[in-house]
Amino acid sequence: MLSGKLAVVTGSNSGIGLGVARKLAEQGANVVINSFTDNAEDHALAASMAAEFDVKVQYISADMSKGQQCRDLIAKAGDVDILVNNAGIQHVAAVEDFPIDKWDAIIAINMTSVFHTTAACLPGMRARGWGRIVNIASAHGLTASPFKSAYVTAKHGVVGLTKTVALETAEDPITCNAICPGYVLTPLVEAQIPDTMAQYDMDRETVIRDVLLQRQPSKQFATTDQIGGCTTFLCSPSADQITGTTLSVDGGWTAL
Repeated sequence: MLSGKLAVVTGSNSGIGLGVARKLAEQGANVVINSFTDNAEDHALAASMAAEFDVKVQYISADMSKGQQCRDLIAKAGDVDILVNNAGIQHVAAVEDFPIDKWDAIIAINMTSVFHTTAACLPGMRARGWGRIVNIASAHGLTASPFKSAYVTAKHGVVGLTKTVALETAEDPITCNAICPGYVLTPLVEAQIPDTMAQYDMDRETVIRDVLLQRQPSKQFATTDQIGGCTTFLCSPSADQITGTTLSVDGGWTAL
């Protein structure tokens, strides 16, 4: 379906980003994966994906907290047809205690990087007459939780930017949408489960159901594969007239 297209997925050497990158490669897209590290494992991951899916896969390091590096990532990638803005970090603290450096980093990586990569991609997409931008926002782009002020602010900003870009490209064959996951079972979340079990003196299933998924009515995690599938759908011809909207993958969280 996406044969010959070039996709850039930020923050994609693990977790949701890697799941999205794999789905795009499975559909025939050539893929650029990314993170801030630059080691042998990163490049080996790219080589492994290329062999598995018989597509071109390149790893390009970029610090998504730096605007120029965001733009350089796009320039190094080439003629980008599909941009998936996924890079993100989190920190939890009350507003009055929130460290300034953590606030600045979350806003830069989770929100401002989306502006820089999108701005860098749009001229080429317009020139080639096709483009898909998919922003991985969050249920926290539509609702809020205490102690996550920077993350909630950034993800709301991503949703707003998604709508603006969609309106600015509405007469072009370019779409811009946001996927808003609830809790997704990633290696990072999986690693938190044993500590949470010890903290609450609960078994694994109770921790998942009553603590981690307290706000997710389905009481099931979304998977990285599902987020990847939603992304490929938004890049398909079936989604040509879907733009400027949010796709919630949250087990009913935002229906409450």
